[in-house]
Amino acid sequence: MTKALPVRKIGPYTVSAIGLGCMNLSHAYLPRPEPEQAERVLLHALEAGVTFFDTAALYGFGANEELVGRTLMHRRAEFTLASKCVLAEIDGKRGLDGSPAAISRVLEDSLRRLKTDHIDLYYLHRLDVKVPIEESVGALARAVEAGKIGAIGLSEMSAATLRRAHAVHPIAAMQTEYSPWTRNAEVAVLDACAEMDVAFVAFSPLARGFLAGNVGPEGVSKEDLRHAMPRFQPPHLEANLTLVARLGVLANEAGCTAAQLCLAWSLARRDFVVPIPGTTSIAHLDENLATLSLNLPDDLFAAVDAIFTFEAVSGARYTRDAQAQIDTETWVGEPLA
Repeated sequence: MTKALPVRKIGPYTVSAIGLGCMNLSHAYLPRPEPEQAERVLLHALEAGVTFFDTAALYGFGANEELVGRTLMHRRAEFTLASKCVLAEIDGKRGLDGSPAAISRVLEDSLRRLKTDHIDLYYLHRLDVKVPIEESVGALARAVEAGKIGAIGLSEMSAATLRRAHAVHPIAAMQTEYSPWTRNAEVAVLDACAEMDVAFVAFSPLARGFLAGNVGPEGVSKEDLRHAMPRFQPPHLEANLTLVARLGVLANEAGCTAAQLCLAWSLARRDFVVPIPGTTSIAHLDENLATLSLNLPDDLFAAVDAIFTFEAVSGARYTRDAQAQIDTETWVGEPLA
């Protein structure tokens, strides 16, 4: 029997307070699970009460959407489905195209791969500066009118861009990296979301596994997406591991894991924050969801804040090319690749 988890709101949808980011089931991080294991993780999440699944056209160049489509669509009524456009495969490579024609094309491809005629929440994955945000949102507004999507989201965009987009069509969610070690959303976006009644979906709430203790002093393999990110490279890697060690002490004293402490921290920031940790492990999935049964004190979260000040984390979060596609505010003094 499917469990019932605490819930939060995203636009017209009521979703489990912790969702599942599906990316690393078929994209970016290594080791990658076999398809059968990926399917088991998705089905276990649904049985465990997760009702919010997040994928994108980019992930595995469509392979992740195909995975979700073949695994979950026979239980379509039980969950809220989110996917993304703008970043996708173009001529066999990762490409960025926010034009209305490209958005329509990618949406049709996503619907086919997902084996559905309706995506509940559809995001602009990144801001294409060559296309006015009003035109990109307008294309999604027409998709809403056509019944192909239910609500519109943005990803890694600024408060100013959110306001421009919201003036064209109500925005249901802003998705941005957010964890104790990446707190750019606190500069302006969280306040803007509160002002406009926009949910905030926190991706990489465990810092791409780093804050869960999944990365050691050897780092990650060269084929792993994280290898190119400055925070995962020497000398930043060593400096950041000292922060993880301090986080681990706090978690041990509180009787929880570091991953649970980070997820509880994100849930406590605002009542409209929905973290979507990803995992390839059923055990880690259950550990993450068990966070929702914890009752941790505010002073513990204050201790996390004291470790992860804006200046404490070493290194830029993205490479130069990736940072060029990020519209989210930076904080004063933030290192940029």
